Amino acid sequence: MTAHQPHYAKLQPSLYPTILVLFVSLLLLSNISAVKLIAVGPLILDGGIFLFPLVYILGDVIAEVYGFRAARRAVLLAFAIAALAALTFWIVQIVPAAAGWENQESWEAVLGFVPRIVLASLSGFLVGQLLNAYVLVRIKQRTDESKLWVRLLGSTAVGQVADTLIFCTIAFYGVITGAEFLNYVVTGYFYKTLIEALLLPITYRVVAMVKAREPTYLEPALAPA
Repeated sequence: MTAHQPHYAKLQPSLYPTILVLFVSLLLLSNISAVKLIAVGPLILDGGIFLFPLVYILGDVIAEVYGFRAARRAVLLAFAIAALAALTFWIVQIVPAAAGWENQESWEAVLGFVPRIVLASLSGFLVGQLLNAYVLVRIKQRTDESKLWVRLLGSTAVGQVADTLIFCTIAFYGVITGAEFLNYVVTGYFYKTLIEALLLPITYRVVAMVKAREPTYLEPALAPA
C-alpha cells in the first residue's frame, strides 16, 4: 500500500520573489522614516534619504533583468502595500486608546502626519518608479546588453525628478517655504541621484549576479519585457 504523499506547489528557480520582498520592505521603511526632517549641516533632508535610493536600485534591477511588466507589477504591489500600511496607521490612530496608555499624542505626532506624507510618497513613488522602469527599458531596446551605466543613470535622472518634486511638493509645501523649500527639493534630488551614481559598481554586480542566476534570462521568448 502506497503511503499518501501531500501535494505542494513548486517554487520557481527565480530571484524575483526575494527582490520583490526587499523592494516593498525598503519602500515601507523609507516612507515611515520620511516623516522626520533631519538637518545635516546646512542641508535639510527627510529620514527616508537613507534607504530610498536602495528602492530605486532594486527597481533598476527588476526592470533591467525582468522587463517592464515585472517592474510595473512590483511597483503596483508596493504601492498597494504602502497604501494598506497607511490605512492601518490611520485606523489605529482614530480607535480610542486603552485606559492607561498615554502615548496617543506621541503616536499622532509621528504618524498623525500620515495622510499628507502617504499621499506624497505614494504619488511620487508611483510616477517616479514607473518612469524609471519605462526609461530604462526603452534605452535597453537601443543598447541591448551594452552601456548599462547609461540605462541606470538615465532612468534614475528622469524618475528621481518626478519622484522628488511630487513628494516634496505634496508633503512639505507650506510647511517649509521659499528658499528653504527649494533647497530641500534640489538637495534631495541631487543627493539621491548621487548616491545611486556612487553605488553604480554595486548595482552592476547585483544585476550581473541576478542575470547569471536566472535560467531564462537569455531566452527572450520566455521572458516578456
